[in-house]
Amino acid sequence: MKPWSTWRRGVIGTAVLLAVVVIVAATLAATADFGLGRRILIGYFASRIHHPIQVRGALHADLFSLAPRVIAEGVTIGNPPWMPAGHMAEIGKLTLVLRLPWYRHLSGIAELDMDGTSLNLSRDATGRANWQLFDPAEHRLAKNSAIIRSLSVSNAHVLLEDELHHLHFLGTVTATDPSGPGAAEPMRLVGAGQLNDRAASFEVTADPLATASHRVPYRFTYSERSGRSHLEGRGALPQPFNFDLIDAQFEAEGPDLRDLYYLTGVHLIDTGDYRLSGKLARRAPQTRFYELAATTGASDMRGSVATVSANGRPHLDIDLSSALLRLSDLGVRAAGRTSEPPSPLLLSDAMLSPKVLRIGEAALAFHANRVDVGRLPLEAVSLKATIDHGVLALTPLSAKVFGGNVTVQLVMDARRDVPASNVDLQLSDLRLGALARKDSEHPPVEGLLQARLQVSGAGSSVHQIASSANGTLSAQFQNGAIRESLAELTGIDLRGLGLLLTKNKQDSPVRCAVARFKAHDGTLSAQSLVADTDTVLITGAGQIHLDSEALDLDIRGQPKSVRLFRWHAPIAIRGNLAHPSFGIQGGSAKLAIVDSGKAQDADCAALLAQADSGEMRASPSR
Repeated sequence: MKPWSTWRRGVIGTAVLLAVVVIVAATLAATADFGLGRRILIGYFASRIHHPIQVRGALHADLFSLAPRVIAEGVTIGNPPWMPAGHMAEIGKLTLVLRLPWYRHLSGIAELDMDGTSLNLSRDATGRANWQLFDPAEHRLAKNSAIIRSLSVSNAHVLLEDELHHLHFLGTVTATDPSGPGAAEPMRLVGAGQLNDRAASFEVTADPLATASHRVPYRFTYSERSGRSHLEGRGALPQPFNFDLIDAQFEAEGPDLRDLYYLTGVHLIDTGDYRLSGKLARRAPQTRFYELAATTGASDMRGSVATVSANGRPHLDIDLSSALLRLSDLGVRAAGRTSEPPSPLLLSDAMLSPKVLRIGEAALAFHANRVDVGRLPLEAVSLKATIDHGVLALTPLSAKVFGGNVTVQLVMDARRDVPASNVDLQLSDLRLGALARKDSEHPPVEGLLQARLQVSGAGSSVHQIASSANGTLSAQFQNGAIRESLAELTGIDLRGLGLLLTKNKQDSPVRCAVARFKAHDGTLSAQSLVADTDTVLITGAGQIHLDSEALDLDIRGQPKSVRLFRWHAPIAIRGNLAHPSFGIQGGSAKLAIVDSGKAQDADCAALLAQADSGEMRASPSR
């Protein structure tokens, strides 16, 4: 009895509903030419879409039908209550054919045609949009929403201002799906104009609207172009037509990854030619990009990015990895946005836009097998970072370099146009012998280096920060070795020349070596520069200019025993960090036939203690 009772109630309910529809339709049709019917009809549709509607021209309604038809001229659709006052759409002529509920199908829109259309679409930074049917604050899901079965919009003038996704579009859009009942013509949406102030075009091809169903996903493909940048992909709406639920995959390529901003509104870094692919899953308010894979130059990147928009500020969770990342593949030079020749500098000038750090909050995890910073190779790189209201914090960056370890703590405040940064970099157990390229089996200097850099600076790149740095740099090693010919040559004597000419590779033990520099406005000035070997005491003075990376150092070697034919002159170290040069500083130099060699051993304990007082700890001897 229960199934029959249910069926009977359904039949009776349907009959009652159809009777009400017929009565209302007949009443409206009878009064359509009078003000009452016109106002009732307009008010009904306005209540259904939660937008005010005005009809300035003629209004014709054929409602006494299983497919009611409404034709209106001079239609204006206003913004909903959750948006500022204004007009969302102005339509010269609108034709609407409704689909009444019937056995095995729901109500819907059989046909929608719009001619002479202008759309002013807007979304604020909190995600409220004037095209939404319900107030987003109510968090309502558009389940089983009405499906448009046939759509025609020809050359609509569209202005889109999307503060949430940083999109600005001004152009024309045409939408066509002339399939109608029983047909299978795909739906096409084509547009062209200025997207983020650059010429762009796009096309969307989707399943026929006539076959769309709430029971199966609605599939689509898309393609966007701006200049030489191209973005395309395919996807589906799991719940047609709820655009808060999207699954898609995409591929993009072009001359500069930054150009994707003109297609997506996402701020990215400058690169050379790139390829990018990935998948997207949107479950509002979260959007997740995963299986990302990008290449540019010799660099690669993989991982995922999840973003949640709240109060107009997206929060990002980023997890990326790379087999090889070269900083020279990033920046304006890699993108060809500058005509200047390749930089001879060691420190990278790849720029990080302060605007990127102000957009929202983020948590970043990054791992790489290798990162090339100029000519410096970093291995087993691990990075954790956060962005909070324009402040970037590395907590920390760690890597292996030349057999040792490096850790970097950085805080960059990008709340102003020129970011301010504090940097704390520590090196431990770096093998000096690994720096040698020409003679790696018998390096000129061997030992484990400990160093610490503590500076503050301003700028958007490593080079800019270094060029304005203020702080200290300390370095030391002990119980190492230096090629004896090099140690002797710092004193410019006959013995050193003989060792060099005979290519003698004998080492001289280094009791200790300490360097301390003070940084002021990007210039490192030597406060202490001492290397004490068994045979020679080496001291130095001078400066390193980080802006130009120019070297201006003088090194003097003082023998600890008698030397013949010694030239009393310093060794001048010039050139730059990437390409140092060595020469003899003439001037008031004097030749001594016999030098008694009265240099004394340095007080290594005091020198190392001084270094330790700067919180730079040496490793145990090995």
